[in-house]
Amino acid sequence: MNLPLRLRISTLEERNRFYTNFNIGKATQWIGRPVVYAMILGKHSNIYPKQYDKDKKIPLIIDNYDSLKEVKKKIIHFLPEGVYYDRNYYKDISLCHSKNLKNVWDWDNFDGQELAFDLDPENINCPIHGSLQERMEKGWGLSFCKKAFELIKKNTFTLFEELNQQYNDVRIVFSGRGFHIHVFDESVRNKNMQERKEMAETYNKYGIDKWVTTGEMRLIRLPYSLNGFSSRIVMPIKKTELKDFDPSIQAVPKFISD
Repeated sequence: MNLPLRLRISTLEERNRFYTNFNIGKATQWIGRPVVYAMILGKHSNIYPKQYDKDKKIPLIIDNYDSLKEVKKKIIHFLPEGVYYDRNYYKDISLCHSKNLKNVWDWDNFDGQELAFDLDPENINCPIHGSLQERMEKGWGLSFCKKAFELIKKNTFTLFEELNQQYNDVRIVFSGRGFHIHVFDESVRNKNMQERKEMAETYNKYGIDKWVTTGEMRLIRLPYSLNGFSSRIVMPIKKTELKDFDPSIQAVPKFISD
């Protein structure tokens, strides 16, 4: 696997150093509501605490907690390659622990879903390394080059501009590899899955992961957390910062920059 821009997989020691100083309150403040959290230990990096081998690829849900301090303690215990949050809105989050959250669209406690777009550089046709299918056949599925990153950055800017003309609260987040665009407007929160599928088809040309936009994948990376696959901070950025954004020198955690 090849990653550009000095990206690399982080070690457990580095994850521990990062999350020991992690401000989870800042992340939750950015979202603006209490949420269900999730962790993936080592699905892509294959680096995880070995006592959790059987759980390395599945999301570990944190839906029963008394404080953010307790959530942070669990993250430090498991040292995951990625920390996520559930984009679903729930009328009473305390009821989530007793529910399988994979299928909640008909649940009376479900109160809509935050709209999001996940743009990854491996999803687009690279003029140097070919299409995703061609790269998959060569075993390069998660690999990408600097050119592909620049292309997905341009796509993110164009999609943001398009969405920003329609909605009031649109935000960009560097995911550690590509970019996420979040739409927090209440008018889209209650769109059903069919409406979201139509949106995913409309914007598929930008290199999005369609199942994120359709709502099938409800989890998305937690802002200000660590992408352990790339050793970069999941960082909210402004549109004006996007053009010159360079993850070889930005969103770099202290365990690399120090």
